[in-house]
Formats: sequence, C-alpha cells, structure tokens
Amino acid sequence: MDTLEKETLGKITRRLLPILIFGYFIAILDRANVGVAALTMNQDLGLSTAAFGFAAGVFFVPYVLLELPSNLALERFGARWWIARIMLTWGLISAAHALVWSAESLYVVRALLGAAEAGFFPGVVFYLTLWFPAAYRGRIMSMFMTGIPIALVLGTPLSTILLELDGAMGLHGWQWMYIVEGIPAIILAFFIPFLLPSGPAQAKFLSEQERAWLISRLEQERAEKAMVGQGSHGKQLLKALLSPQVLLFCLMYYGLTNLNGAVSTFLPLILKEFGFGQLQSGFVAAIPYAFGAVGMLLLGRLADKPGRRVATNYLALGISVIGLLVTAWINDPTLKLISLCFAAVGVFGAMPVFWGLPTAVLSGVVAAGGIALINSLGNLSSVINPWVIGIIRDQTGNFNGGFYWLAIMATMSMIVLTAITLTFGRASAASKRT
Repeated sequence: MDTLEKETLGKITRRLLPILIFGYFIAILDRANVGVAALTMNQDLGLSTAAFGFAAGVFFVPYVLLELPSNLALERFGARWWIARIMLTWGLISAAHALVWSAESLYVVRALLGAAEAGFFPGVVFYLTLWFPAAYRGRIMSMFMTGIPIALVLGTPLSTILLELDGAMGLHGWQWMYIVEGIPAIILAFFIPFLLPSGPAQAKFLSEQERAWLISRLEQERAEKAMVGQGSHGKQLLKALLSPQVLLFCLMYYGLTNLNGAVSTFLPLILKEFGFGQLQSGFVAAIPYAFGAVGMLLLGRLADKPGRRVATNYLALGISVIGLLVTAWINDPTLKLISLCFAAVGVFGAMPVFWGLPTAVLSGVVAAGGIALINSLGNLSSVINPWVIGIIRDQTGNFNGGFYWLAIMATMSMIVLTAITLTFGRASAASKRT
C-alpha cells in the first residue's frame, strides 16, 4: 500500500466509520432492549414467555419483506438521506413502545419497528461501497459489525438502570427505557445528511489528489465488474435464486442467526433464572457480550489468513455447540455463566466469518442477488426461533431445552458447511485464496 492510498483510506475510515458504527449501535440497542424490558414488562402486560418470543420475532417479518424495497428506495433517494429517514422512523417507533398496553399492541409496534429499520444494514453496506475499494471491504465490514457486541455490552446495563425509574411520573421503568433509548436515533437522524457526504466527489475532508485517486480506483473497479457482469441481468438473478450454492448458504446462515438472535433476546431472562436480580442481570449480561466481541475480532483475524476461512467457520460453530451443550447440562449458575461466555465467542464470532464464504464463491450480479437472498432467508430464523424457545421455556420451566435447541441449530450449520465444501469444491479453493 503506497502512502497516498494509506492516507486516503485512513481519513475515510476515521471520518465515516465512527458515525456508522454509532448508528448501528443505536439500531441494535433499540432492537435488543426488548429483552431487558421483559424483566418487568412481561408481568405488567401479562405476557407468557411464548408470547414474548413471538413479539420479539414478529419484528423480522416486515424487516425481511421490506429490505429489498428499502434498498431500491435508498438507491433512488440517496444513501445518506434514506439512512436518515430510517433512523428517524425507527427512533419514533422505538419510543412508542412505551404506549403498549397488551400483547397484541406489542406485536403491532414490534412489526412497525421492523418495517422502519428495514434496509439500514444493507443501506450502510451500499454506502461503504461508494468509499472503499473491494480489497478493503472485508475488514471494514468487520469493524462496522462490532456495533452489535458494543451495543449489547454497553446497552444492556444502561437499559436495566433505566428500569429502576419505575414509578417516576407514573410510568413503568420499561416505558422510561423505551422513551430514553429512542431519542438518540431521532437526534442523529437530523445530523446524518450533514455528517455523511454523498460520495468521494463531495468529500471536503480529502485533498484533491486523494479524491482523484479514490474516484479513479472505484471507477476502474466498477468498469471491471460491468465487463464481468455482461449479459441478461434477469437470467443472472434467476440463476442466483435457484443456485444450490445460495440455498445451502441460506440454510447455514439460518442456523447462525438462530444463535445470535436468541442470545441477544433472552439473555437477561436467562440470567434472572440463574438467580441474579433485575439490575444484576443487566450488568452480568455484558460479560458474555464482551467475550462475543473478542471472538468476533480474533476469529475474524484468523479467517483472513490464507486457507483458514472454512476451518475458522468450523471452529466458531464448534465452540458454539460445546458452550451451549455445557450451559444446558450443568446447573451451577457460575459455571453456566462461564460456559455461556465460552459459547458467546463462537456465537458472535461466526457471523462476520461466515460472510467470507459466499463472497468467495459468488461473483458479479449473482453475488448481489445471492447475498441479498441469503441475508433475507437467513433472518427468517429470527421470526421463528424466539417463539420456539419461548414455548420450550413455558413447557419445561427453564431455558435448558432452549440451549439444546440452539446447539442443534449450530450443528445443522456445521453439516451444511460440510455439504458446501464437499459439493462445491470451488468454494473451498476460492476461500483459500482470500
């Protein structure tokens, strides 16, 4: 990397990534705080664990359905303006959770929140492609996705502190939590159009020489992709939708999102079952999330080494299976927490590591359609999984069965990964060159 390239990309990273990571931090906080609210909200609204699981999962129904339309609108209206619109609407709806009075009203508001947030993640991914050459997008995406564990490490204790406002001005603590945590998204929405330039040509923080280099580099890449992607776009996209590779990746990702979503949604309730108090649950929950952040960074770095992509996926899933089975098997709260921290390394670390596989196998227009399909179908687990775990909890009286269920999901992903590597040897060969 020459000096001009290094300085240009360094400036862009320092200028854009903190804003985008903070936005993702708020998105995850407003999505996952329902798990903390459940510590008191479930009793106030008369929710069973299964009903709560359904409320947590219904968020993803419109989220999945509207992701593609939202991205089309983003391309039409501009990334920074559409991202601002997304943040404004999700902030307002997140705060509106304070108005729910029944299970049904909670279902409606959760669905509206999913509709509002749809398109944020792929929108940011699209925005990053306007700034970073392809060779740097993997590490940039890993940095951006650290917003997930950071939000859970910092946000969970904050949410439980806000629950202590119970009774202030006649509101429940969970109502205060939703109101307070919805405000940052609303405020940031008004600043996003001014903080995020539309593209390199409008980047006043870059010198003329740096802008010229970046624009030239990105235009060259777009020209190369255009040559590779010649032909019928419709046929290319149809090929992506029907590709056995894409369908296997969808199934593998389905198992991964089961793990990630369940831990984020139910951890405060799980810790309360361990015997921790309400406030303690929020602070103790930060510990597994911190281990998850470490796992994300360490496994991501390991996967970037030549020939390690597939092996690192197996490693992350293996850690998840072992940690989840041990957590379900033992009864001592301290040992359960330790094993849950071990599982979190694999649960959170598996997500960014996974995306190195389909991007190594798929290319051109097929990659664009295939990756969108993998993300959409994979996230269907977030609709079904919380409801399933809630039913298991209601039927058995504890979450141990839920841990076994998640271990099965991780095992399924390992089996599908084996099918991918055996059936599509080119996927493994491509990953070894990354």
